[in-house]
Amino acid sequence: MPFRDRTHAGQALALRLVEWADSGDLINPLVLALPGGGVPVAVEVARALHAPLDVLVAREISTPIRPETPIGAIVADDPPLYDRQSLAMMHLSEDRLGDVVARERNELHRLEYVYRGRHPLPSVDGRTIVLVDDGLATGLTATAALHFLRHHRPARLILAVPVGSPRTLTALRTLYDDLVCLEQPASLHTVGEWYEDFGRLSETEIADMLHRFRAAA
Repeated sequence: MPFRDRTHAGQALALRLVEWADSGDLINPLVLALPGGGVPVAVEVARALHAPLDVLVAREISTPIRPETPIGAIVADDPPLYDRQSLAMMHLSEDRLGDVVARERNELHRLEYVYRGRHPLPSVDGRTIVLVDDGLATGLTATAALHFLRHHRPARLILAVPVGSPRTLTALRTLYDDLVCLEQPASLHTVGEWYEDFGRLSETEIADMLHRFRAAA
């Protein structure tokens, strides 16, 4: 396994991004993490780039019939983005998922408050945005996040992950300007298989990481 834990993965990812920063190629950067697993990775990236760090909360949408199978995702107050193939296979329409979306939207805003308090997301317009997660398998939350960020007119949008599915990264290619992905295995079943320690992080742990970073900045 190439990564001991998310901190190790973040340090390895940061080394690649620092090369761009040293060349003056990252102008006015803002690092945004997809919580929860993306936060400890993004902390190392933001620290190495001497850049501000914040979170972009995204929530997967599943169904009561198959709660383990995400079929879409939401970010902020944007409309849901769905995997159309999954909707068709499950014979579902968007109208039937209204209650699910409303519940996930409420949870999304609750988490935004936990991680950011009453502070809004920093401005994206005209900045270099580095969107960080601990890995991409299906890529549903990353897809919703990239759509959201693109609508807010960043000067440059970089997707940075330690490991990702080549198929998913190819599908997202029109949504980002640049990609930093250290490992692209031909077969990626779960992101966790690329980590020795892939323990679930609590909301408190994530909030504490963000608080410590902001206090030290």
